[in-house]
Amino acid sequence: MALVAGVDSSTQSCKVVIRDAETGALVRSGSAPHPDGTEVDPAAWWDALQAAIEDAGGLDGVTAMAVGGQQHGMVALDAAGAVIRPALLWNDTRSADAVVDLAHELGDGDVARGREALLAAGGSVPVASFTVSKLRWLADHEPEHAARVAAVALPHDWLTWRLAGSADLATLTTDRSDASGTGYWQPDTGQYRWDLVSRALRRDVGPDELVLPRVAEPFEAVGTTAGAGAVPAGIVLAPGCGDNAGAALGLGLAPGQVFLSLGTSGVVAAVTEAPTTDPSGIVAGFADATGVFLPLACTLNATRVLEAARRLLGVEHTEFSELALAAEPGAGGLVHVPYLEGERTPDLPRATGSLHGMTPASLTRPNLARAAVEGLLCHLAAALDGIRALGVDVTEVALVGGGARSAAVRKLAPGLLGVPVLVPSPGEYVADGAARQAATVAAGASVPIAWTAGRAERFTGTPQPGVRAAYDRQAARARDEFAGGGPVGRGPLPRDTVGAGA
Repeated sequence: MALVAGVDSSTQSCKVVIRDAETGALVRSGSAPHPDGTEVDPAAWWDALQAAIEDAGGLDGVTAMAVGGQQHGMVALDAAGAVIRPALLWNDTRSADAVVDLAHELGDGDVARGREALLAAGGSVPVASFTVSKLRWLADHEPEHAARVAAVALPHDWLTWRLAGSADLATLTTDRSDASGTGYWQPDTGQYRWDLVSRALRRDVGPDELVLPRVAEPFEAVGTTAGAGAVPAGIVLAPGCGDNAGAALGLGLAPGQVFLSLGTSGVVAAVTEAPTTDPSGIVAGFADATGVFLPLACTLNATRVLEAARRLLGVEHTEFSELALAAEPGAGGLVHVPYLEGERTPDLPRATGSLHGMTPASLTRPNLARAAVEGLLCHLAAALDGIRALGVDVTEVALVGGGARSAAVRKLAPGLLGVPVLVPSPGEYVADGAARQAATVAAGASVPIAWTAGRAERFTGTPQPGVRAAYDRQAARARDEFAGGGPVGRGPLPRDTVGAGA
């Protein structure tokens, strides 16, 4: 039996799945944690990958593998291939001012016009999460490091390169799904915008001065493993993919289908045949891992909203869901706007969360739990509206991620999202997508190899327009308060939003 391996190097951990290359049946799996924080030494990803492979029982029999990874993270390398400083992750919002400055410059003083230029350049309106924003932050705050940058990689690029054992920067590869999250690669043309990279780094660079990873074809073999640690030599390396593209591939989504992922971040994404652009900035015009496109709205706040409420109430996950489901719709008038760590959708990096409608009658444990779940789902429903606004006919949503394990989330989601919700059998969808990509590469195919689809449970519910309307009113107040930096202006970001070493 030929086997393939899929890796999900996510924000919180590394997961590895070993699957039958022909059927997709799970053979074994393993995982290992990543360090906390919003900046991480990439060596920690490598160490976690070794530990996860060992936890999965090794890679014996594996013929091909692929790495899916968290998007946007900036891995800056010097001319010798050494990491210059810890990677800035997608959820590090210290680059909020940097992206405003870029828009200001591109628009000749008009930020709105600059945002339009950034949208035209990269298919998305960049926010603090995007790599281009982090490059500008590096140039402004650590110019001595910026001057040494000889190559810029993304997390899964770096891991694939490390697996291949190359010291040559020119052999760095990425894929179109992850490249589309940089802010300086165009999904519609497949070209890097060197002028934006130069502007971000505040120095003129081109292919002769700086290495950006070659963007591989969706099912191209990009090398073989060199043999290091728990990884034997000779395993074919697939291009890998961004985590959300990996999830879409793992779920087997076809054009027109939508998924909602509740993990560290909250993601709503649709597979489309044609590229999309959203001038509002709500939806990023990403590419997918198969050759089509993945318009996507991403929030900073997802399962951590539920975790914060659960810790406050001092209960375990099952009891938290029971509390939330014991309360009436609307949580007795409590409205939780969950911008706990700033926000990306909408773009409010300095926002804080808020709880409205507190009275002696409304402040009960069930209402507090219910308000957290409703606030999270209303927040994601607003992101889903952004996908609908692009012309995607949303008739149902596949709900995945750690948050999908919550009984309260599963039962309340249909009424607040306004469509039936399908919850597939639990799985590591990003790692599964990477494994499916690896199987396709091993088979020499140009379209994703067909695997047996798992079962999904379908949930329906009564629409709750009143709950959504109450949330929208308070969310609008928060947007007004924090727009453009709000009362804290362009001052320091909250401590929790930056890396431990900042």
